[in-house]
Amino acid sequence: MYRPAVNFDHIQPDGNLHWFALRVKSRCEKNVSSALESKGFEEFLPLYHCRRRRCDRFKTVELPLFPGYVFCRLDPRFRLPLLVTPGVLHFVGIGKTAAPIDDEEIAAIQRVVRSALGAETWPYLAVGQRVCVEYGPLAGLEGFLAEIRKQQRVVVSVTLLRRSVAVEVERDWVRPLDASGSARFGNTPRLPLASIP
Repeated sequence: MYRPAVNFDHIQPDGNLHWFALRVKSRCEKNVSSALESKGFEEFLPLYHCRRRRCDRFKTVELPLFPGYVFCRLDPRFRLPLLVTPGVLHFVGIGKTAAPIDDEEIAAIQRVVRSALGAETWPYLAVGQRVCVEYGPLAGLEGFLAEIRKQQRVVVSVTLLRRSVAVEVERDWVRPLDASGSARFGNTPRLPLASIP
């Protein structure tokens, strides 16, 4: 199927590198990531460990946190070697225009992966109370607080993809943020948790 060329003209050709999301063929994320790395691109494929039942036993497998996507940091003027990589479908954007991803969102996902805390894919949350993690390996990270099976998790998102990741945290590691983005302290009541069955 013919796909029109992506328009990168809205990005200033200043030589700065930007993070972009690439839509890739299903179950080709690891192959695309390896191919991009071998071509010299800075790629990022966040993975998590999941227990899957295999016949008579359970097996731990590594799966992408964002199935069907690989992140790549590049100067969009030099994108042709990336576009001809087997498994790459197109850049993610708005209409025909590729949109860069906020560096802070990528940094948050990288911190989640490096923390080695239990993480999993999560439905995108567009609204809700934001929190700041104050303690533990994710101190300073901001996201949304949710509760799954009586375990608290902070949800961080990649807005462009409308995808999120939930990472396990202790309840007293987090403080709610007010509308201005400042942490609330003192006698502030505990943040109500979003209950997920």
